[in-house]
Amino acid sequence: MPDVTIGLGCAAGFLVIGATGAAIGRFSFAKTVIYGLSLALSLIALGLALSFLLRHAEASTVILPLGLPGTGAHFRLDALSAFFLLVVSLGGATTSLYALGYGQSERAPLRVLPYYGAFLGGMTLVVLAADAYSVLVAGEFMSLASWALVVAHYRDPAAVRAGYVYLVMASFGTLCLLLAFGLLAHASGEYTFAAMRATKLGPEVAVAVAALALVGAGSKAGVVPLHAWLPLAHPAAPSHISALLSGVMTKVGVYGFVRIVFDVAADQSPWSGLVALTLGGVTAVLGVLYALMQHDLKRLLAYHTVENIGIIFIGLGLALAFRANGQDGVAALALTAALFHVFNHAVFKSLLFFGAGAVLTATGQRDMERLGGLIHVMPKTAVVFLIGCASISALPPLNGFVSEWLTFQAILLSPQLPQWGLKFAVPATGALLALAAALAAACFVKAFGVVFLSRPRSPEAAAAREVDRFSLSAMFVLAALCVLAGILPGFVIDWLSPVTSALTGAVLPHQASMPWLSIVPIAESRSSYNGLIIFLFLTASGLFGAAVIHKFATRATRRSAIWDCGFPLDSPVTQYTSSSFAMPIRRVFGAAVFGVIERVDMPLPGEMRAGHFQVRVRDPAWRFIYGPLARSVARSAQWLNRMQFLTVRSYLTLVFLALIGLLLVVAAWR
Repeated sequence: MPDVTIGLGCAAGFLVIGATGAAIGRFSFAKTVIYGLSLALSLIALGLALSFLLRHAEASTVILPLGLPGTGAHFRLDALSAFFLLVVSLGGATTSLYALGYGQSERAPLRVLPYYGAFLGGMTLVVLAADAYSVLVAGEFMSLASWALVVAHYRDPAAVRAGYVYLVMASFGTLCLLLAFGLLAHASGEYTFAAMRATKLGPEVAVAVAALALVGAGSKAGVVPLHAWLPLAHPAAPSHISALLSGVMTKVGVYGFVRIVFDVAADQSPWSGLVALTLGGVTAVLGVLYALMQHDLKRLLAYHTVENIGIIFIGLGLALAFRANGQDGVAALALTAALFHVFNHAVFKSLLFFGAGAVLTATGQRDMERLGGLIHVMPKTAVVFLIGCASISALPPLNGFVSEWLTFQAILLSPQLPQWGLKFAVPATGALLALAAALAAACFVKAFGVVFLSRPRSPEAAAAREVDRFSLSAMFVLAALCVLAGILPGFVIDWLSPVTSALTGAVLPHQASMPWLSIVPIAESRSSYNGLIIFLFLTASGLFGAAVIHKFATRATRRSAIWDCGFPLDSPVTQYTSSSFAMPIRRVFGAAVFGVIERVDMPLPGEMRAGHFQVRVRDPAWRFIYGPLARSVARSAQWLNRMQFLTVRSYLTLVFLALIGLLLVVAAWR
């Protein structure tokens, strides 16, 4: 049986699971059945994708009698689709395992279970589709299923608003992709990817296709300023759905960009790379700055998805620029870095959203100002959440460091590029990436410290308890992947070689055979990294330090008062809060970037009333783009509303003028 047929069978199975969820969702056993079946099917798809990459298997295609008349629906499993199928199925498997425990507390199962399988099936179909019609239909099906999950808690006005914005942005992205496919198919009239590859595009058309793909796929991935839906939708959805949206669905948007620009259009313009990496650098910095200003834990993680999407697009932009200049080896390095970060972000962002869901289950709170001290009552969750924080902060020896290090290695080779625009843009983007990495570390010091350390800031935090074994199992699986991919990255790089070979014509040196399992992406004399040695050194030094302390330190018990911030009051309010931690960075960037407004109401001496401090942070995208656009649309709608109250004479006049205008257009066209 061809591999693609198995993949389509998994997609069909997910759709059947969705229908089953609608049929049995009202029963108490429905959650266990739906999530258990989804886990099993995701593991089958995961095994298929991993086996395909390890075997370096040949691509297989199947045509179904569906879709456009005379064309059919084409589905194909090649190296690129196999890698993204691996990301989708890994996310589906771990999320289903997590949901076996977390999902039991879902308040409205009939608003989640029917769409969960449909969402997984839609994402699977997108990465397998091999013609424009199938991609667009599967993409819209995925968007509608995920929209239903975002508005599952429809009684919350924030969820309804998030769903509306998400649907508008998804439709806009689909429109741009439709136009891109139209340009690709205009010469041959064929909408299959195979026919589009065989058509040679002019330079202007190729650039237009790349721009439309960047906007269309970027809106689904969360590239600034097309990220507006993301910080609204992720907090509104249930936490296991948030993990799928952030860790998996945004990567389907990345897949769309890679498939169109690298494969179908085969864009060879260096300026497409310049735009992509510049936009990626801006996205990375603005995303992490947005995150630093948040005190809602899930919204903070959502904005960090924007940052990591920016890092991925930096790598993709570098790969485009190097490939356009015939430097296929360096293009393979940059593309490997981007795809490695796709995998890494799917792992550690799902882990962090699972941790946020565990905190929400245990305390009922997402506001970090009402949390604290959870490490004492939720020690297992604290450990895995700390691993996720260290990984997303790009600290060695975890996986987040490896992909960012590979991106920097590609940036250091930018002097080889002949275009002056790239010679200036690439180092500047490297500086933005370094700034984003430093700010990410600061942000997750804040997140972990405020949520898990210090003392509880609310009765809910003080009464928290550890979550169920299914949720913990899923988090420990992802934490183990963060460690393994960090200390043994050579195996992941080798698994990516079929993808880089197909898209750039080059591969990195075989990494698994390097001494001590080091990775040497360019040459040993230039750069190398060994996560295993770093891990062994950190483990040995930590154990040695602990042994010395226990052997030679005094056994006397010392106690002293905790630090009270200079205010002698035994109260949790004397602790650092999320807002106070971010205050220095808010003062530096707030006025220039976010238009931050701070209001301080301090009582005069002798007044017996509470003081108040209010901070308002405005997203520039809403301030300068979407807000004015929405207001102009509302004004236009009000003006056009008068059209329905005109007289018959006025309507006939308008019809006559429209006819004259169309005749003039036809005459000028001829």
